[in-house]
Amino acid sequence: MRIAVASDHAGFSLKEHVKETLTAQGHEVLDAGTTSDESTDYPEYAAKAARAVAAGDAERGVVVCGSGNGVTITANKIAGIRAVNAHDAAEATMARQHNGINVLGLSQARLDGAAAEEIVAAFLDTDFEGGRHERRIGEIADVEGGGDGTAPVSTDIPPAAPTH
Repeated sequence: MRIAVASDHAGFSLKEHVKETLTAQGHEVLDAGTTSDESTDYPEYAAKAARAVAAGDAERGVVVCGSGNGVTITANKIAGIRAVNAHDAAEATMARQHNGINVLGLSQARLDGAAAEEIVAAFLDTDFEGGRHERRIGEIADVEGGGDGTAPVSTDIPPAAPTH
């Protein structure tokens, strides 16, 4: 699987750990930055990773900052992205099953390497359940497109929007 990863300085160490783990597992990793623990702002890097997923250049994304919040919020601003800041494997599993998340946020301040590995594994190994959840993802896409989320929508998971 091709996975985009990104972080700011406060998530750099954990991003590097995740990147090494994914590579060792045979995944192709697209590193959207940053490249050091020198202070930087997270939106640029989280957006790059999320855009890679939205464009189909990566199947999934993992974004990391100190809290996991800023990178997750940023990723969710990209059309077609559904991101969750997961604190344990159960959260990542539920978010994949019910929400079809395609980007995972992680907190370097709260997670060590082993915990992050468990969460990332759950994210990658869990399938979207579909069914009633497909309708809800369609409703989310309706909101993303300016609707109120109550209009009849397709039961298909919306494709990622192209980036320009």
